[in-house]
Amino acid sequence: MKLLAATILSFSIVASAANGQQTIIGGVKTMPTTEDIRAVAPALDKYAKDVVHGDLWKRPGLPPRDRSIVTVAALIARDQTVELPYYLNLALDNGVKPAELSEIITHLAFYTGWANAMDAVAAAKDVFKSRNIGADQLPPSSGPQLPLDEAAEAQRATRVGEQFGKITPSLVQYTTDVLFRDLWLRPGLAPRDRSLTTVSALIATGQVAQITYHLNRAMDNGLTKEEAGEAIGHLAFYAGWPSAFSAAPVVKDVIEKRPR
Repeated sequence: MKLLAATILSFSIVASAANGQQTIIGGVKTMPTTEDIRAVAPALDKYAKDVVHGDLWKRPGLPPRDRSIVTVAALIARDQTVELPYYLNLALDNGVKPAELSEIITHLAFYTGWANAMDAVAAAKDVFKSRNIGADQLPPSSGPQLPLDEAAEAQRATRVGEQFGKITPSLVQYTTDVLFRDLWLRPGLAPRDRSLTTVSALIATGQVAQITYHLNRAMDNGLTKEEAGEAIGHLAFYAGWPSAFSAAPVVKDVIEKRPR
């Protein structure tokens, strides 16, 4: 019912726009109405209703909350802000907490670029305001952290340092000090969800070289092979079939090499 309500909202949110043009709310373009879509691509409207909302989001292999995380991550990663407010609202309806959305945006600043995160902030600001989400529901800028697996992190840092320390010492230092000894230890987003966010963003942007490490990390953090497979199928719609099929062999290889 939440998905249906949010879908209806997305189809009606700009119904007052004249001549089928997008309106601007808080500096962010809104989604086109059903009428707008039908006027340009009636088949697209049918696929959206019958396949995306009528089937994809109802598949049991990945719960709606996780599908929201995957979708929001993909949209931010690709800097596609037209649909972002709708999917942020849907994520909240599906149980993603405001603090978790805040952490997803922050996390993706590092994995998809600062500018993309800033565009996501602009989209989320009005969503949070419309739902009376205040600072008390957001994670602090700093505070207690999750425990660090010192042995695993030391191994990772040594490997990266040996490979790239002489070429780009700043990258190696920031990767250790900022990413893995700070960002990944922030408690506002569970490690499994942080990994799901990262893998989704990598697939959505075609960064296949990074998928092996982060998918293994995701599965260490609790993501199942079935969930990983469903995420690829979901991302085919939100990042395109080429991105999904480029990632599929890498995901297959990771799953087949994992201990049974």
